This record gives sequence, C-alpha cells and structure tokens, in this order.
Amino acid sequence: MKARVKWIEEALFMGQSGSGHTVMMDGPEGVGGRNLAARPMEMLLMGLGGCSTFDVVSILKKSRQQVVSCEIEVNAKRAETEPKVFTSIDLHFIVKGRGLKESAVQRAVSLSAEKYCSASIMLERAGVAISHSYSIVEDESGA
Repeated sequence: MKARVKWIEEALFMGQSGSGHTVMMDGPEGVGGRNLAARPMEMLLMGLGGCSTFDVVSILKKSRQQVVSCEIEVNAKRAETEPKVFTSIDLHFIVKGRGLKESAVQRAVSLSAEKYCSASIMLERAGVAISHSYSIVEDESGA
C-alpha cells in the first residue's frame, strides 16, 4: 500500500491513496488551520471504523444474515501530554437487519477484533485499549 500527502497551506493537507482517491485534512484555527476538513487523528479513527465495519458486514453476509445497515460509533481518549496518542478507543457497532442472530453478530464483532481488523489489532499491539460492543436493531421496514 502507498499514500501521498501534500501540504497545501497553513495546516491544510491533501492526501491521496495508492488507489487514487483524495481526501483533505486540516487543523483547528488555533494552529493555523481553517477547520475545512477532518483532522489527521480523526482520519485514523475513521479508518479504524471503516476497517472494523467492513469486517463485521462481510462476516455477517457470509453467515447469511440479512444485514440492512451497519454503523459504528468510535469514541477515543488521548493522552494529555505530547505525543497525544490514543490511550483508549471504544467501538460500538449498530447493526440493523431482519432476524439477525445475536450469536452471529457477536461472532462477527469478535472475529474482527481478534483476527481480521489489521487497524484495530495494530493499535492494540501499540498499547491502545480497545473495547468492542454492539446493538442490534430489527428492520421493520419490510423492504
């Protein structure tokens, strides 16, 4: 994998993934930014959330569960002194579907946490305490 990040101005940066997709990152006004985009550390959390959610949805589909949607709420705490690393991260999955088996959702979350999500596992190995939880919502739409 590759990525490239280019400084634009002040605290504004443009990142480009190896697959050619572009994202912007900016800092808060207090450090010269204009708050035009997500912070780099927020991007890290969104990447973690995307990696974990991808796993959970993929595992549930392979288990023939009728997943309608899956969202993840990522809450993190950072050290108060430099470097302000993440000290703990809570991942809460909100899985919506039709007749989802709790055991299947629990298994998918566990497999992501323990085996598949390279972002989560890498951060844990670096000393970040990561917790995983989930809630299941029954889809009543009938669609």
